[in-house]
Amino acid sequence: MNDIPAMDDDGLLDAYSKTVMAVATRVLPSVASVAVRSTQGAGAGSASVITDDGFLLTSAHVVAGAGVAEVGFADGTGSRVDVVGRDTLSDLAVLHARGATPPPVQFGDAAQLRVGQLVVALGNPLGLAGSVTAGIVSALGRSLPTRSGRVIDEVIQTDAALNPGNSGGVLADSVGRMVGVNTAVAGIGVGLAVPINATTRAIITALMTTGRMRRAWLGIAGAQVPLPPALAARIGSPTGLQVAAVSPGSPAAEAGLHRGDIVVELAGQPVVTATAVQQLMVEDAIDKPIEITVWRNGALVDAITVPRELQES
Repeated sequence: MNDIPAMDDDGLLDAYSKTVMAVATRVLPSVASVAVRSTQGAGAGSASVITDDGFLLTSAHVVAGAGVAEVGFADGTGSRVDVVGRDTLSDLAVLHARGATPPPVQFGDAAQLRVGQLVVALGNPLGLAGSVTAGIVSALGRSLPTRSGRVIDEVIQTDAALNPGNSGGVLADSVGRMVGVNTAVAGIGVGLAVPINATTRAIITALMTTGRMRRAWLGIAGAQVPLPPALAARIGSPTGLQVAAVSPGSPAAEAGLHRGDIVVELAGQPVVTATAVQQLMVEDAIDKPIEITVWRNGALVDAITVPRELQES
């Protein structure tokens, strides 16, 4: 009778398990549970240490209405944190700890992710500290509506399980780099994460240094529509943005835009969707005249608009 050779636990672990364990070992010490009490009630979520001097990153909705919160780390230590800044339009917020914090996570780049790639979600769902789930990148480029009515672009969809309390936690790649900030607002069975990329890193830096993210505002809402073939060939785009509403007193209204116009260019850039307009409304566009081209009554019409600073409600 042949004896089956004994295998230790390490020998039984496959590459997948070893990868997830390595990510957990590397990242979990930098992930914190967040407890919040504010005028909106008590809440909980997750956060991650992102600098050596005690800045943490979380979701804006986790700390909504709060000026301070409490965080706890895997090693049993904790600290009171101040809410330095939050940006509801990206659902990101930055905290600063009054006490010592573990070493920071390393940022990756969500722009380098591919569908099917392994990702690991780390956080504190349902009050269960230090939880780890793993899955794959299910889709890229998703859009996530926020409570402000704006849309977060390039959102990561994953099948890694996310539950209330995961929001603000880390979505990491297979080597433990943070590529997203988890959010559990999408619903059961759908995991989404705000990406860590050039755009969101600029937002995080602005929140750390000034406590806010400034954006320009045009004041239109609309939907993507196909353009007449001749016009599409002329401007190099098959679609434009048909204006469904213009906010009274907005820069768009002052420029003479009205419902039914089809926006085809803004600041010399083709406009296809409301998201395309949103991407152009950066801080540098505030109070600076820009040209906007619309298709109106069978003709291209140029106007000059001066975007103002968007005031968050």
